[in-house]
Amino acid sequence: MTRLDVLGAINQDVVARVHRAPALGETVADGVLTHQPGGKGANQAAAAARLGADVRMLGAVGRDAAADQMLAALSSAGVDASAVQTADEATGTALIVVDEAGENSIVVCPGANARIDPGAWDRDPAVPVLAQLEVAPDTVDHLARTSTGLFALNVSPARELGSVLWNRVGLFIVNEGEYAALPRLATAALVALTLGAEGAVLLRRGVEVASAPSVPTSVVNTVGAGDAFAAALTVGLLRGLDEEVALRAACAVGAAAVADERSQPLLQPLDAYLG
Repeated sequence: MTRLDVLGAINQDVVARVHRAPALGETVADGVLTHQPGGKGANQAAAAARLGADVRMLGAVGRDAAADQMLAALSSAGVDASAVQTADEATGTALIVVDEAGENSIVVCPGANARIDPGAWDRDPAVPVLAQLEVAPDTVDHLARTSTGLFALNVSPARELGSVLWNRVGLFIVNEGEYAALPRLATAALVALTLGAEGAVLLRRGVEVASAPSVPTSVVNTVGAGDAFAAALTVGLLRGLDEEVALRAACAVGAAAVADERSQPLLQPLDAYLG
């Protein structure tokens, strides 16, 4: 089975579903409120585990009821949550507004996610890592510096990257805005670029080496789609799938996530998306 450590945020998503998002200074009074597990790290860990990988979550939660709920959600997805740290901060929270078209706006309150101690983990450096940028930069840098296996990075939210990441990351996963914000990605060894309705491409030093179309679906919630895509592509490449096959499967997984109202959608094993 494919092993994967996922480093990233563990959040409680507080989601308000509305007919339309409010304009600045406006109140919209038709919201329906839900609380669900989220955070880019936890979302990607849950997706990778449901796709069939042996996943361990590297992150932190607070000392509160939300922590128990987030850890239970990871465990129910098949994720090993034994390495998740407990910090003297509230569990991370994301405030999300989703309109009837499935589009969203998000405010993240990192809480415990900003208090991870990366040196506290006893881990095999050869185990591949999938990480994002919702945790402290020093935490991501430390894991990149001390890892020898594949280091995949979902550059979200976009920020400038230091030399450690530029030199160590073997797979960058970005959307169009993130790619435009970091011109140096055009020289990276391998970049997965998502293009929304136009699908996705793989770029090797700026040259397209594989492409995949988007998969038609009904859009319910876009919050977890990018995370599901990132997990599926990483797991597929680690399994040794052809790059274009892995990219097509990742697009299919992303489409399945868009059609699910949860930030951590109920996915099938990866083979179900290889057709």
